Amino acid sequence: MNKGLTAKGRATRERIVMATALLAREKGAAETTLDDVRAATATSKSQLFHYFPEGRSDILAAVAEYEAGQVLQAQRPYLDDLSTWQSWQDWRQAVLDHYTELGRRCPLGSLTTELGKSSAQAGAVVLALFDEWERALLRGVRAMASQAEEDEEESRERARSILAAVQGGVVLLQTTGRTEYLKASLTAAIAPLRPVTTGAA
Repeated sequence: MNKGLTAKGRATRERIVMATALLAREKGAAETTLDDVRAATATSKSQLFHYFPEGRSDILAAVAEYEAGQVLQAQRPYLDDLSTWQSWQDWRQAVLDHYTELGRRCPLGSLTTELGKSSAQAGAVVLALFDEWERALLRGVRAMASQAEEDEEESRERARSILAAVQGGVVLLQTTGRTEYLKASLTAAIAPLRPVTTGAA
């Protein structure tokens, strides 16, 4: 998407995306207009369409990609090395902290719901996010499974169940405003990974 842009152009585009992301978090994607974006970024209409030829839907798709990156970034560095029980505990806390901070508003969910089936780009962003997330969890499960003689298929299913636990807990958080569901689902999902000899909390 940044092909053909100068360094200054890439910086301007990134600034517009980040400002729009903040607006979408505060107001919701449905309520974020091009006029809001122009006011927040001090850009003209022609500038916006230069960087985002399809207009609002183009900007929101770019924001969806940005927010997908933020989902993973909030879990780092723990997500990149889930080879110990302590790292799994730290990862769990990072996930809880991230979604507790967001509260009922999930910017990525809001964006993809609005864009829906009309944006293949947004759909691809979500699929790529979950694929990368699953791969990271699977590496961690494999590292812990080596101590429990778990086979490959069991490891993959466990990684997917952990990811599903996160998403289910987030949906309930959005519905009720309560983090207890996410905390409980994550705790239960990773509990089988705990080495029986560990004394860690």
